[in-house]
Formats: sequence, C-alpha cells, structure tokens
Amino acid sequence: MNPTFEPTQAGAGPETPAWGAVASMALGVFGLVTAEFLPASLLTPIAAELGITEGAAGQAVTVTAVVGMIASLLITSAARRIDRRHLMMFFSALLVVSNLMVAAAPGFTLLLLGRLLLGVALGGFWAMSTAIVIRLVPPRNVPRALSMVFSGVSAATIVAAPIGSYVGEMAGWRFVFVLTAGLGVVALIMQYLTLPKLAPSGTSSLRTLGTVLARPGIALGLVAATLVFGGHFAFFTYLRPYLEMDIGANIGMVSALLLGFGLANFVGTLTAGSLIGRSLKLSLAVLPLLMAAIAFVIVTTQPPLPLSAVLVALWGFLFGAVPVSWSTWLARTIPDEAESAGGLLVASIQFAIGMGAAVGGFIFDTNGATGVFGISGLVLAVASIGIILGVKPRAQVSLA
Repeated sequence: MNPTFEPTQAGAGPETPAWGAVASMALGVFGLVTAEFLPASLLTPIAAELGITEGAAGQAVTVTAVVGMIASLLITSAARRIDRRHLMMFFSALLVVSNLMVAAAPGFTLLLLGRLLLGVALGGFWAMSTAIVIRLVPPRNVPRALSMVFSGVSAATIVAAPIGSYVGEMAGWRFVFVLTAGLGVVALIMQYLTLPKLAPSGTSSLRTLGTVLARPGIALGLVAATLVFGGHFAFFTYLRPYLEMDIGANIGMVSALLLGFGLANFVGTLTAGSLIGRSLKLSLAVLPLLMAAIAFVIVTTQPPLPLSAVLVALWGFLFGAVPVSWSTWLARTIPDEAESAGGLLVASIQFAIGMGAAVGGFIFDTNGATGVFGISGLVLAVASIGIILGVKPRAQVSLA
C-alpha cells in the first residue's frame, strides 16, 4: 500500500509526484501551527478558568517554542534510523495527545506539559518537512510542493486566532483544543494512507550546524531573524488583551480584527515575491522598521478602534512577507547546506517565539499591552539597524 522511497542524491526525486502525501504534510502543518498559536486568542478565558494571570497563560506559548527549538536541532541526529513516514505519523499523534491534555487540564501544570509535547511535534515536523517534501516529488515540482505545505501556515494564521476566539466564546476554550485534536486525527489518517516509506538519509549532526554557523555573516543573520520574529510574537501574543482591555472591543470585534490580521497576512505572503525580487536586503530591513513604526504609533497615540483595526491589519500584511524574506536569505546565502541551515532558522524562530511570549508576559503583568508593544517596536528597530549594517544576502559557501 505504501511504496518505499529510497534515499536519493541531492536534487533527485521520484518520477511521479506524490501529491496526496504532500497534502497530508500540509494538513499536518496546518494542525500544528493552529495549535501553536491558539493560546494567543484564548489567553483571557484560559487565565480566568485556571486562576492565573494572562502573562502566566502566555507561557503556554513559551514552553512550546522552547521545546520546539530544541527538537528542531536534535531530531535529525536522534531519529537517524527511523523511517520518516513513521516519524511524521508520530508527530501527528503527539499533536492529538497534546491538545487533549490541554483540553482536560485541571491546572497550569498539565497545560504546560501538553504544550511541551506540542513543542516536540512542532519542532521535529518543521525540521524534517522540507527534506521529506523534496523526496516526494520530482525536482521540477518542488516549488509547488513546498508552496502547498507553507499554505498550511497561511491557513492556520487566518483560522487559528479568529476562529479560536469565537468558538472559545461560544463553546469554551477547552472545546477549541478538542477540535484541534481532531485536525491531528485527520492528518494522521491521511499520512497513514498516503505517505510512502521513507528510509533515513544523510548524516546530519550537531557538528554540521556548527560549521554553518561559523560562516561569515550567518550567525549575525540568524540573530537578526531572531529579533524580528521575537518582536512580532511579543506583539501578536498579547494582541487580544490589548484589543479587549485598552480598546474595549467585544468578542465579535476581536474575532473580526484577528480575521483581518490573518487575511492581510496571507496577502502579504502572496506579494512578498515582488518585493524580494526588487531587493532582498531592502525587504529584510524595511519590513521590521515599518512594524516598529506601527508599534510606536499604538503606544504613543492610543488610537481608537477603527484606526487600531487598520494598524493591526497592516502589521499582518507586513509580517506576511517576513518568513518568505528570511527563507530566501537562507537559500541564497547557504545553498550547499540548506537543510542544516533550515534547522538553525527553525530553532531561531522558535527561540524568538518563546522569548517574545516570555518577556512579553512579564512586561504585560507590570505595564500592560502597550508596554509589550513598546518593547516589541524597540526590538524590531534594533533588528532593522543590524540588518542594514551587517546582513549580506549573498552566498557564503564553503570551499572545503
């Protein structure tokens, strides 16, 4: 029922694309990313029911990101003898278990434990996904296949926050996590039916990661990427409390604003190619600078609801191009070690998510959402300056 795909040389692939298997990977990404960001739209009810602060509830994002960062770095070495088909199914099973644990959590401890398991699934799945997709389709179909997988991220961005907040209000936040567990079940079934056997290939190790990091400009680029993503996720994690407490938006309006954010984010992703085609370095530097400007406008002017809606949507649009820009930077600067570099970028992003949520939580509990947004804008501005001064979007290929 499931043919075996043997390890292939770089750039090789099957003669016939396995589109069903690619779709199952996209569904897995959709479920994982949806689960990752659900707490951002459910902080208030989670905190109220468990008797904790919104800042403490935000640590549900932190623990997922930190564990995801570690998993993305270690999974290739730790699972070097495991069939990749079984590995992907295992991560989908973890998605199911994690969300059911969160849905049933009587207190903060089990909530964090469930989110820890999600971090393992998220980091492992992301670290392996690109390498697996490349083995599922011929080389000419790789861009289309990767676009399908990344569409799962865009869909989750659109769906997770608005649907999570709305359904959470109607049926309770626990029911939202049960529904997300259902997504994991569907992904697991599809992967069982469509993913071929994928024997392990390659000999990636921590030493390879160190070699990539030692190349000129790579470490600085990853630090800049970490600051950009950290600044964004500090803003995004505490967006709902800002809309409710500072702006006075009701649940319907919060859901509508988060939906607008997601749709604008999707459009930004689609238009990123045009901006990057003109100047990759300009896009890397200007996007966080404009996001910083939005944060400072919110902090200094305390805009009314209509203007806040515009600013939130504009932020979503700008951030839509950010992951595409950094993925392009990675492909251009490290073409000979793209897989190892991809693990480093995933780890950097997960670290950024964790730090954005963690630091943001402490600031929120003392200075509120506008305090978080002020720090977010400062971090993004620093990142933009660093990119202008030191990040070079050209190949850094080892000649050894």
